[in-house]
Amino acid sequence: MAGDTIITVIGNLTTDPELRWTQSGAAVADFTVASTPRTYDRNTGEWRDGDTLFMRCSVWREIAENVAESLRKGMRVIVQGRLTQRSYDTQQGERRTVVELQVDEVGPSLRRARAQVTRVQTQPASAGGFGAGSASGAGGGGWAPSASLDAGQHDPWGEPATPSEPPF
Repeated sequence: MAGDTIITVIGNLTTDPELRWTQSGAAVADFTVASTPRTYDRNTGEWRDGDTLFMRCSVWREIAENVAESLRKGMRVIVQGRLTQRSYDTQQGERRTVVELQVDEVGPSLRRARAQVTRVQTQPASAGGFGAGSASGAGGGGWAPSASLDAGQHDPWGEPATPSEPPF
């Protein structure tokens, strides 16, 4: 959306993602990413760690379930989303304000790791297909199963493309 503050944070998960469900049945996963900048000190010839940013993150619906099943404490992740600010009152009556990241995209960093990606089956293209739902990706969209592809369409997650098709 216009006016949203979009950021990307790269860091390590401080705990396993915590999966829960709202009263309406929507899944939400909460996790914290610790991101520590490193700078090279030319005077000493050493790398120095800066102050660590602990970014609280929330991700919703199907992606929340995928996050909870795929990511674990200590994993290096790349998280992109919208910064949000909310206020609440403590039990002592104090007003607190927190800044959180509402996650749109998340995945493991492959800088020092390997990942095996498994496509999750979603609703057929005729029921919404890729890009259905809200602008934040919170809808039920996703790649349609290969069985629902129209004749002549290439499933990018299926078999390799034939020479007459583009290699994507």
